[in-house]
Amino acid sequence: MKMKNQILIFVLLLGGQITLGQEKKIDINSSNIKWTGKEITTKTHYGTLKFQKGNMTLKKGIVTAGEFVVDMTSLENEDLSGGSKNYLEKHLRSDDFFGVEQHPTASLVITSSEKRKGGNQTVTGNLTIKGITHPVNFDLNIKDNRATAMLTFDRSKYNVKFRSSTFFDDLGDKLIYDDIELNIDLIF
Repeated sequence: MKMKNQILIFVLLLGGQITLGQEKKIDINSSNIKWTGKEITTKTHYGTLKFQKGNMTLKKGIVTAGEFVVDMTSLENEDLSGGSKNYLEKHLRSDDFFGVEQHPTASLVITSSEKRKGGNQTVTGNLTIKGITHPVNFDLNIKDNRATAMLTFDRSKYNVKFRSSTFFDDLGDKLIYDDIELNIDLIF
């Protein structure tokens, strides 16, 4: 009887692990985020951000949960060099933009996903920037030990005001679009 109970407990535990799903942690040194911001003049700035940590839980290949923390102090510009690069990076870290001194991290918590054709998934989650959280949706593709996604967020929802038409009128050719594009490459 004792052996039967042990087998039953083992089967229940194994079943619980299968039900909960498989957790995949990202390799923070290989995974990255490429950001792009655009001005009305067709001028584009782009660069990178690094992760502090991240993981996803998969059940039958579908994302059921996940949490990613981005190191905002790692914000780097790649389209400029020298003094212009340093100036832009400092400005993006300032309170005009992402207030990195007070908010050194941003995060994404995945709440659900839905399978689509071609192996893609539409993911729903909560994005937190500058301590402000809003829901986001984006497409995610997982293949082997890699996942890719493109997420676009509206910076004005996170109180990133600098040269935003949401907060200021008559900006003319000084306008910076509110949408920021993130191309995300996750390596597990």
